[in-house]
Amino acid sequence: MPDTVFQTVVAVAVIILLARVNGLRSFSKMSSFDFALTLASGSVVATLMTTSNRFLPGILALAALFALRFAISALRVRFRAVEHLVDTRPIILMHEGRILDENLSLARVTRADIRAKLREANALEPDQVRAVVMEATGDVSVLHGDRLDPSLLEGVSWGRVTPPAQTART
Repeated sequence: MPDTVFQTVVAVAVIILLARVNGLRSFSKMSSFDFALTLASGSVVATLMTTSNRFLPGILALAALFALRFAISALRVRFRAVEHLVDTRPIILMHEGRILDENLSLARVTRADIRAKLREANALEPDQVRAVVMEATGDVSVLHGDRLDPSLLEGVSWGRVTPPAQTART
């Protein structure tokens, strides 16, 4: 029991130290790689806290994950090819009140999933929904209101759907 408490205290201290060194992005979910590394970090911390014979390797694994996150983030900013390799692209699932069935299958999302997200976002009328986007992290964004600035869809994949003329540059 004392070992588990000690290991937990050390694991938390190591996480705080690594997060301070690595910066605010340490536990962000801004991209799919961020999400994957955050999950991996959580798994390592859980192992570190509960397995007495894996203490030093666990700390080294955490340090390696944080170093990898730092390196990949730096490379993503510098090289577009790395960004394209590491990040998944968001995809539009609904546009101007119309569900884009062609893209639902690409994203492995059902109409019921979309309706649930619309309710969650307090969208009251489908024709008020300007866009529904599955983000690179797997989160779903619902954009509703009177109008949509096309710049909000820059970088969003239209999948199997031809984008409307005003957003053709996205």
